[in-house]
Amino acid sequence: MERVTVEDRAPDNPDALVSPGIFPFGSGVSFGDRIFALLVKSAAFISSLLLLGILAALLAGAWPAIKEFGLAFLWSVEWDPVGQRYGGLAMIYGTVSTSLIALFLAVPLSFGIAFFLTELAPRWLKVPLGTAVELLAAIPSIVYGMWGLLIFGPFLARYAQQPLQALFGETAFLGTFFSGPPVGIGILSAGIILAVMITPFIASVMRDVFEITPPMLKESAYGLGATRWEVMRNVVLPYTKPGVIGGVMLGLGRALGETMAVTFVIGNMNQLKNLSLFQPANSITSALANEFAEAASGLHQASLFYLGLILFGITFVVLASSKLMLMKLKR
Repeated sequence: MERVTVEDRAPDNPDALVSPGIFPFGSGVSFGDRIFALLVKSAAFISSLLLLGILAALLAGAWPAIKEFGLAFLWSVEWDPVGQRYGGLAMIYGTVSTSLIALFLAVPLSFGIAFFLTELAPRWLKVPLGTAVELLAAIPSIVYGMWGLLIFGPFLARYAQQPLQALFGETAFLGTFFSGPPVGIGILSAGIILAVMITPFIASVMRDVFEITPPMLKESAYGLGATRWEVMRNVVLPYTKPGVIGGVMLGLGRALGETMAVTFVIGNMNQLKNLSLFQPANSITSALANEFAEAASGLHQASLFYLGLILFGITFVVLASSKLMLMKLKR
């Protein structure tokens, strides 16, 4: 006899069988369920159309620059609105470098916060401390930018940049990364501000996925004599790896798209003299925020659209890579 599962029965008539593939519009489904299914499908379809519309608008706006400069736009450092010569390497480098610095600093900090809240913090401290961390995400980005420019920048210049230059300034290779005037603005400052901004997002996701680990798994490890760190490394992290990676990618997407805070502290200079972390630079988002409103129609505006298209592509590659990684982990 063929086995019948619960999924094969209509919700309002347990004795009636329906096809799983036709279930949303089967005869045994109420009118409200059909409307709900139609609305959900419409929302998914509309979101896909919006994504394609944004891509088409960026392509249409950037087409004059694409025809004029081609792929050479990606590795050209010249940005001269007067001479009508444009290249996006300086902005691409600023975007990628600040995001990587932010990720490098935020991931260990977020992991420490999530580890403390789930494994070490006393019960009376978990809720207020977790709420305080999440409130950091509610602070407007322009406030982070003002704080970074007026308070954190001078502090960074005096207590971090100057000592680093004194320590590595004469070193052949490392000295390149710490050259330039220690004025508190630049790639390093923007990366640290971004790290502070994305830490609440990553920490909240990590804490939530750590808490869904079955207690029996952790108790079994503790019963075998494992320490808290061994339980976290050998039990919790393998069990929650997809969620942790998703949280990290969420923070990276937030860092790539941040505008106002980066605009305040990165220096907004469309040049790439060297690879110093102290030099004023620019990012794609800050260049768009500073120049798009005053850009003349023609190659200048088209080049800014080209930068937006590149940022769209970078974000798409990051999200697609994370999705492929999660699918591989699932298999």
